[in-house]
Amino acid sequence: MRKPEYRHAQWGLLQTEPAGGRVLRSLFPGQFFIPGSTAKLFAVSGTWRTLGTDHRFVTPVYAVGQRAGATLTGDLDLVAQGDLTLGGRTRPDGTIAYTDLDHTYANDFPGATLTPENPLAGIDQLARQVRDSGITRVDGDVIVDSRLFGPDPVLDPTPTPLIVNDNLIDLLTTPGDRAGADARLDWRPKAAPYAVTSTVKTVAAGEPTNVTVTATDGGTRIRLSGTIAADAAPLLRTSPITDPAAFGRTALIEALARAGVRVTADPAGPNPAARLPRDYAGRPRVAEYTSPPYEQYAKLILKVSHNLGANLGICLMAVSAGSKQCEDGFPVLAAFLDRAGVDRRQAELMDGRGGNPADRATPQALVQMLAYWQRTPDARLFREALPVLGVDGLLADNCRSCPARGKVFAKTGAAVGGDALNDRLAVGAITIAGYLDKGGGRFDPFYAGVNGAATATANPAGILSIANDLALIAAYLQESP
Repeated sequence: MRKPEYRHAQWGLLQTEPAGGRVLRSLFPGQFFIPGSTAKLFAVSGTWRTLGTDHRFVTPVYAVGQRAGATLTGDLDLVAQGDLTLGGRTRPDGTIAYTDLDHTYANDFPGATLTPENPLAGIDQLARQVRDSGITRVDGDVIVDSRLFGPDPVLDPTPTPLIVNDNLIDLLTTPGDRAGADARLDWRPKAAPYAVTSTVKTVAAGEPTNVTVTATDGGTRIRLSGTIAADAAPLLRTSPITDPAAFGRTALIEALARAGVRVTADPAGPNPAARLPRDYAGRPRVAEYTSPPYEQYAKLILKVSHNLGANLGICLMAVSAGSKQCEDGFPVLAAFLDRAGVDRRQAELMDGRGGNPADRATPQALVQMLAYWQRTPDARLFREALPVLGVDGLLADNCRSCPARGKVFAKTGAAVGGDALNDRLAVGAITIAGYLDKGGGRFDPFYAGVNGAATATANPAGILSIANDLALIAAYLQESP
């Protein structure tokens, strides 16, 4: 805490006993700090308790029109329900797959990797169910019904009712066989009219790897350029799916074709939402995809700090209150915090992820949120949904050989920007909050955070060094008597 990086910074610290909440360590516990992604503890908790631990998203497909034998004259309507992964991360045992550094961070940090699951798995399952219902031809269209809630640009990234592969195209570049050779490219999920090309060249081992992604035509024409070293690991980049409803429509039409169902509409056309009926009363449901329980989604969001999933929770809480406006999720969250014993005057939130410049929270409010879960039957589920020091998630690479490894369960947070004036990085916040396993079934809620630090140079490695200091502080707290 006395390093040069923290000369002008402000530290916050709070550790309490699980029974009774007696304060063990404290430093400015009632002062506002930038929370970074520790704000997800509020949003995920509110969504979890609003929807329920076992809540499953059921995404239906309706046949709208007249059916004669195997032919539907009309449309197939997929009614989006806010399913975060739509089967794209679901393992055979029903759990959600994740990597320690998620593909949603591939453009920001080196080392992001993909899960092996098919991002179109849910779409494919729906298509097979349509075929199993006896439909083999659709003289009409396929439409994605995204009326569950409207887009809210204040939430960044902006949630959508239909989400496929986190609304991203994954672009994986692998070095060629020798220097001078074309690099290899693979990408997913594949759907018309998206097309990806690459002019990336392999350069000698040890030479710089620098791959640039550009997208045109509404994001549907993606081009990679640059170089990759012959000894480099496969490099992952992403490009946004700018119209998730249109993408989902195309993906479902193509999946239907693979399943043996012919659709006469152009797969690459727009999503004709104007054709949607007022409701689906009396319309036959010909397919449905059922998600894993929400506690699995909460685990994904907390382990990898999934920004889209945290913001989506705000919209889902609004839907639970009968609203289509995402901002109406905040009163639902406020009511939950009141019931949970969290002093919400000690939190200021404009999103669910902790990325809005206005977001603030005190150490005391975050520890109150953590303490709430210890009074519930889901205490273990929530604790184990957090990254584990030296084991997984965004704490996987910290303190791998220290005595506290595996004994700190905590959400991390960061808010970082540039400092062009001094050619360095400005660290708005690096934070960590969770539980310290003190043995004997005792888990102390804690918070540690620093606001206003600065790196020595513009090298992003300085950020990792500060994040490691926070992880070490958590380890010291766990190891201390």
